[in-house]
Amino acid sequence: MRAVVYDKPFSVSVQEVPKPTIIHPNDVIVKVTTTCICGSDLHMYEGRTAAQPGIVFGHENMGIVDEVGSAVSLLKKGDRVVMPFNVACGHCLNCEEGRSAFCTTVNPGFAGGAYGYVAMGPYPGGQAEYVRVPFADYNALVLPPGTENEEDFALLADIFPTGWHGVELSGFRPGESVAVFGAGPVGLMAAYSAVLRGAADVYVVDRVPERLAKAKEIGCIPIDFSKGDPAVQIKDMRGGKEVDRGVDAVGYQATTGDGKTEQPNAVIEALIAVVRPTGGLGIPGLYVPSDPGAPDSASAKGYMSFPFGKLFEKGLSIGTGQCNVKAYNRYLRDLIIAGRAKPSFVVSHNVSLDEAAEAYDKFDKRIDGYTKVLLHP
Repeated sequence: MRAVVYDKPFSVSVQEVPKPTIIHPNDVIVKVTTTCICGSDLHMYEGRTAAQPGIVFGHENMGIVDEVGSAVSLLKKGDRVVMPFNVACGHCLNCEEGRSAFCTTVNPGFAGGAYGYVAMGPYPGGQAEYVRVPFADYNALVLPPGTENEEDFALLADIFPTGWHGVELSGFRPGESVAVFGAGPVGLMAAYSAVLRGAADVYVVDRVPERLAKAKEIGCIPIDFSKGDPAVQIKDMRGGKEVDRGVDAVGYQATTGDGKTEQPNAVIEALIAVVRPTGGLGIPGLYVPSDPGAPDSASAKGYMSFPFGKLFEKGLSIGTGQCNVKAYNRYLRDLIIAGRAKPSFVVSHNVSLDEAAEAYDKFDKRIDGYTKVLLHP
């Protein structure tokens, strides 16, 4: 079958690889109809991880069940499904408590598993014609048959739940104000989630005009950090008042106002400055234990400095970690079915799997409007 394979930094190609097979009775094989390129994929693509040549990318996958293992009881051939990017067992302590992003079964020595991602277990990605889904009754969410809402449902694999999770981590309550840093797909989903959940004001911080325009389209207040300190800008707009909650949808590749100089602690510092005393910070943005491309030796080891004293003084709460997609995806699916949510406004391009190499290049360079790209095998 055809699949997107990592060759070396800044290079992927579509190659013929073996089609996955049923390994365990609780597996299913899904014929992929839509798979997404994620900003997290760029960390591997850019050579900023320990990804080895030959890994098949793709952790945001949906499609049609093609083969069913003998122990699978809830799924049948022909079902339309979307899979959380988390690979989880469903029965360890964390899974039973709803923390499927931190499953302790699927990836020994590491809390959590994912498709097609370095260090996240032996699970080939779904940027391919087919993908194997382990623990399938737990890991596959059934969708309405047909092709309706394909773009919206594809986003249930990761970015829509992850944006929602960022707002949840912050401790948000309806009627509160929120500052979201980063207007990439996850940041826009966090802002959209805050709007859906009844936020009074949502400020979205970025420097890319097209992204800020998208934020404005969904009723948020755009803040261009290339024009000055975003925390100061927000407080000036609010007559000196801080916001109730903040979301970091950027992670360790945060930059200064020029958009080029990396400063991993920039967003954390800004959030501490802009969120009111006893408010909350939600951090779904990715921070990694090591980064060979980091701007200094400390951040290369996953360390960074930020004003913990100010955090303590203000009594701020912090929630961090990857999204437990299973905790949200069926409810967000039903919002889509009911017509109450349409997250596909972030999708910029639908292309064939064979165009993946070009799509990665343009997405990485942020050119030709490439923001959220969907691949179709």
